[in-house]
Amino acid sequence: MTHPYLLGAEHPRVLAHRGLAVPGADVAENSFAAIAAAHAAGASYVESDCHLTADGHVVLFHDDTLSRVTGDPRAVADLSLRELEAQMEDRGGIATLAQALESFPDVRFNLDVKAAAAAEPVGRLVAPHAGRVLVTSFSDERRLLALAAALPSHPATSPGSRTLTRLVAAAAVGLRPLGFRLLRGVDALQIPERQGRIRVLTPRLVRWAHEAGVEVHVWTVNDPERMRQLVAMGVDGIVTDRADVALDALTR
Repeated sequence: MTHPYLLGAEHPRVLAHRGLAVPGADVAENSFAAIAAAHAAGASYVESDCHLTADGHVVLFHDDTLSRVTGDPRAVADLSLRELEAQMEDRGGIATLAQALESFPDVRFNLDVKAAAAAEPVGRLVAPHAGRVLVTSFSDERRLLALAAALPSHPATSPGSRTLTRLVAAAAVGLRPLGFRLLRGVDALQIPERQGRIRVLTPRLVRWAHEAGVEVHVWTVNDPERMRQLVAMGVDGIVTDRADVALDALTR
């Protein structure tokens, strides 16, 4: 059965990677303003990342530290929400997960749990919104912790790195029964085209996913021609830094 997260929205999916921070604008990725910009551009899906602050708030931020975004070398986990608000005040504003879910009720969120401490709080926060949230993580353990904390609600999910590695290996040698076991309980397979020299996205993997009722979303693609090629190959969703460009190329 298709998860509500994937029902009633455009296909192919356009997932705004960390919102929409258009080059030249004074808006940081994952900021409240970046989410608002993606929503204003018409994106139904926003991909973001979750960390936990020192005082227990889940915030949407990718890196462990603020170095790249604000120049401050301190870790997100060592700062209070108030301190983060001050750091991000002129960069589009820090967004807590609770604020994002409440402020953008029409947006479907794709949440990558970046810190182990954030997993259970993320699950509890998304539980009332499970129909419009997908929970994932590079760590299968963090992903499963978040999903367990959301029970009895069931957010959509995408597998972590360990499961994905096994799935890619199974597809490479044609171990179909193993592939289908690994796809069980998965709603979307979110993958890069390649990981180093290894090709992750293959026609066989797309075929297996679709036969199992699982969508395939590819990250991170910013060239509109490549987006169209991937969709022609059978890809269901494009994770992109330029949701505005992708919407024009694929859905309008």
